[in-house]
Amino acid sequence: MNSPSQISFLEGTFSLVHIPLGLYPIFLQPILQVLLPQGGTDNADEYVEGLSIDNKHGFLNISITPVECSVVCHNNWAKKVFEPVIRNLPRDVSKTVAISKDSYLILSVISAGMDAGSRVMELTSPLALAGIPIFFITTYYSDFILVPTKDRQTVVQAHARGPSVTTQPPSTPPPSNVAELQVRTFELLKKRDVVPHVADGLILVNCSGRDVDATQMSDFGLRPATSRRGTNSNGHRRSWLDNVDTKLYTSLIAVLVTYPYPRFLSMTLAHEDPPSLLLDKSHLSVFGDSLVGDTDGDLVPIFLDLENLPLEATGIVCGIAGKLVSEMRMAETGVSGELSYLSTARAGAVILSCEQSMKALEVLRPLLVRE
Repeated sequence: MNSPSQISFLEGTFSLVHIPLGLYPIFLQPILQVLLPQGGTDNADEYVEGLSIDNKHGFLNISITPVECSVVCHNNWAKKVFEPVIRNLPRDVSKTVAISKDSYLILSVISAGMDAGSRVMELTSPLALAGIPIFFITTYYSDFILVPTKDRQTVVQAHARGPSVTTQPPSTPPPSNVAELQVRTFELLKKRDVVPHVADGLILVNCSGRDVDATQMSDFGLRPATSRRGTNSNGHRRSWLDNVDTKLYTSLIAVLVTYPYPRFLSMTLAHEDPPSLLLDKSHLSVFGDSLVGDTDGDLVPIFLDLENLPLEATGIVCGIAGKLVSEMRMAETGVSGELSYLSTARAGAVILSCEQSMKALEVLRPLLVRE
């Protein structure tokens, strides 16, 4: 991709887990088990695959939205933690929970000198035009793109080619530029009755936990001692507690156990970054001073329920984001610098400031709502 972005594949293969909100209380225990993988059990080594040598997740996203609960985790965790719970459900209930049949690779993207709206377009358009279905997660520090493992070589080739800059759509398929892709995206969404909506009174903030290693280095002048085998001075495998901000995790658990479920929480763990949170602003007080970032923000998500679309549907992120960026730029509303996107297993959320979200709805609704 011809951009200043630093793009790399994370180690491992991953699964998407879709959990209906009505079943969230049943899956709370496995969600916590994945979030706290080294909780002191004697058989922890059974679950070590997918963790780094210092017991951190290579990648984990847990999202609870008004549409669904969605988890992106290493295949190992999906198989050993979530599958047993699903098997124990009544058959008709178990069918409503889904673990993706295909495994996914995760692209980690660090972009410099590019506004948010342009970044989403720059990253997603080559993949969409190559016919690769993706999931896109914007976090406080990085962007992450989930792509099917089987499409790895096509992803590499698409990045090398870069995005099409042609503005006139071709007359024949397949789409060869973003304009044609946008047309087809909105035709598909309208056909499947995908209507954009906001949740009344829901305001989000985008923030981060503190960098524990950096804090410890500042306080003590060095990093905590670890051996090459991830053991402590007593020869025991280091617990996840040795590597995380326990205050932050206690706050996370307090929000996750909200009954029947939190209204909105999206948490991303990536090995190279401190924890990243997109959070219902009403939960801020639970975290005290364990968060950094713009806690005074007023972000509003526009939800797109994609349950009626197959996971392999392509171009959704690029089509939606691209249309918003182009239309709102022409209106000189400045959306490009603020737009971010969250993909979950069965939904998408375009996230903008409160003012910009209302303008974005004005763009999207005429294109999607049937007359």
